[in-house]
Amino acid sequence: MTRIALAPVPGGPVRVTTTPGLLQARTVSRGADRAHVALVAGGAMLVGGDRIAVEVEVAEGCALELEDVGGTLAYPGEGRRSAFDVRIRLERGARLIWRAHPFVVADGAAVDRRLELSVAEGASACLRETLVLGRTGERGGTLRAGLHARTPAAAPLLCEELDLDGARPVTGVMGAHRVLDSVLLLGARPAPEAAVPSGVSVLHLHRRGALARILAHDAHATGLDPLMEEWAAGLRVPDSKGIRLPA
Repeated sequence: MTRIALAPVPGGPVRVTTTPGLLQARTVSRGADRAHVALVAGGAMLVGGDRIAVEVEVAEGCALELEDVGGTLAYPGEGRRSAFDVRIRLERGARLIWRAHPFVVADGAAVDRRLELSVAEGASACLRETLVLGRTGERGGTLRAGLHARTPAAAPLLCEELDLDGARPVTGVMGAHRVLDSVLLLGARPAPEAAVPSGVSVLHLHRRGALARILAHDAHATGLDPLMEEWAAGLRVPDSKGIRLPA
């Protein structure tokens, strides 16, 4: 399991505790109450039978910017399913920005992907998720993706289950599209003047939060990059105030 934990230190920069797994965390910079961490693959993944687990904990009042160095490719598994599980816990007033690169499911791959978030009072998160069925010229394998965001008391914020199969597209889900690109904001609402790119649908959640989503044929053409940065801007603590560490 890859683990990243952020905790305050009186009079000094935050403490970043990491445990390496198939993904490895590298601290890029840190400051009094925030850190910037990159996730780097330790080898080829996902191969059939791989199980990747990532656990992220951000303590009260701290802010974490997390980004993938590269995308994830699920390779043909010869009948063996792979798993990619992420658990996130944000304490009171914590903030998380996660810029994830595309998650590609190649022909013959079968993946279970699960994201669980616990978001305390006053905490907020902005996450990017780009699901891609198949490499160029492929239709893609199968992907069961679950997203469950709740308060610590288990009150639901957003719960969703997707069952995707590139060889058997379903009308009303992805249809003939290969790419499902999303930006999720929890614990805050987008500014009313925030620009929404053409073709993007925005769902405003009952509790404070929003989900922006678009279907596309190419991951680079969804137009969600500016919206991700605009939504994340209210959560960000500038790196310029921190200590930049060697890569």
